[in-house]
Amino acid sequence: MLRASMIRRTMEISTTILLKNTKSKIPKSQKGFMSTNSISNGVPKERVDCVVIGAGVVGISIARELALKGREVVVIESAPTFGTGTSSRNSEVIHSGIYYPPKSLKVNRCSSDGSELEQVGFASYEVLVTCWSDNSKLEEADLPFRIFALQAIFCVKGRELLYKYCSDHGVPHKQIGKLIVATRSSEVKILNTLLNRGIENGVEGLRMMEGIEAMRIEPELQCVSAVLSPASGIVDTHSLMLSLVGEAENHRATFSYNTTVIGGQLEGNQIHIHISESKNLDDKCIGKFPMLQPDLILIPNLVVNSAGLSALSLAKRFNGFKNGVIPASYYARGCYFSLSNTKTPPFKYLIYPIPEDGGLGVHVTLDLDGQVKFGPDVEWIDCIDDISSFLNKFNYSVCADRVDKFYPEIRKYYPNLKDGSLEPGYTGIRPKLSGPQQSPADFVIQGEEIHGVPGLVNLLGIESPGLTSSLAIAEHLASKYLK
Repeated sequence: MLRASMIRRTMEISTTILLKNTKSKIPKSQKGFMSTNSISNGVPKERVDCVVIGAGVVGISIARELALKGREVVVIESAPTFGTGTSSRNSEVIHSGIYYPPKSLKVNRCSSDGSELEQVGFASYEVLVTCWSDNSKLEEADLPFRIFALQAIFCVKGRELLYKYCSDHGVPHKQIGKLIVATRSSEVKILNTLLNRGIENGVEGLRMMEGIEAMRIEPELQCVSAVLSPASGIVDTHSLMLSLVGEAENHRATFSYNTTVIGGQLEGNQIHIHISESKNLDDKCIGKFPMLQPDLILIPNLVVNSAGLSALSLAKRFNGFKNGVIPASYYARGCYFSLSNTKTPPFKYLIYPIPEDGGLGVHVTLDLDGQVKFGPDVEWIDCIDDISSFLNKFNYSVCADRVDKFYPEIRKYYPNLKDGSLEPGYTGIRPKLSGPQQSPADFVIQGEEIHGVPGLVNLLGIESPGLTSSLAIAEHLASKYLK
């Protein structure tokens, strides 16, 4: 049953209402610092407690976690409502944690006492391994990039939290399991690597299956071997986000839609966040770094840049950074095609091929209504200008011609796929920190100790398994950065 507060998710909060709401909700101990006096250029300034930029599933999860801890939270979202970007354009899969190197930055584990560090290539720059001696204490190397977000840990922990949250709050979901398949004998070695990786990550129930066994439980499948991951599942992402927003609002978080963060600067020892109404940006000149005048400046104790596709563009607009702490950014478009004219889904499990460059391969996913979709593929696209990324003005159209590449890829494991049975579904875009032919990059979480800006936390490259990891990321951020 939806609570009344959940219905408020679509309410548009203007700059005036934002000022009124945040002022009324700041604790009395802070009200002496409140000010709406004009500052330079006549822009009003307002002191707030916590600001979360971006109302995707990760941003919403963070807002909820901060609000549950009694903090005053304002969520700034450029779109008319929550979850309009990557969070609503994905496979809606709850991942088990099998793909991601154990407790490291996509590299091998350090010695148990943390005394050894290995230097390795990480995407386009060098990093040192961060060591986990007991899965709780992180020993940091003195690096220009100190990266704390570990996909393996966040995915495994996030999966546990997500299943529990969905069960406790009535969010539609189902643990249906996944088969990762090798369609050629040369791919079996990769399956073994994934299996061992998942076991080391603590994923339960993994096992290797001969092709004949896999094809017995999935008669439409063709493969020579498969890894069964029973912990994988699917979730209704909109219902999940709706529940998280409602819970955050019930704990006095404020969501301000149609409101865009366009940058910020460090003044003294505090960051100032520059805010504009989204409608005021539509007619701005398009360029990589156009001059933008804010309508409002917020001065938060904590600001979390969880802007997804625009997180890197936004990070570059925060003045006061240490040089060289922002990694390169890439965008990967992925199309989905739906299976039409099929009353009964051909598969009961999620079916995934061997991972490919830039993604997990064109796989089979099912939604909770039994609809079958295939995707996503990988199409590397050029970066767009800052304003367009802030307003999510990416090209989300599905090019029908791309289906010609889907049929041969799908038929490697589903040979009975009929001609003409695929129809365009939707497109998603992934914010990536590694490009074509580069090693996959881990999540990046940057705090003051990295970039030198007090109170600012950047979340960069939060793609898959971001949905699965969202609640774990929120817990980590709150425990590490709340003061």
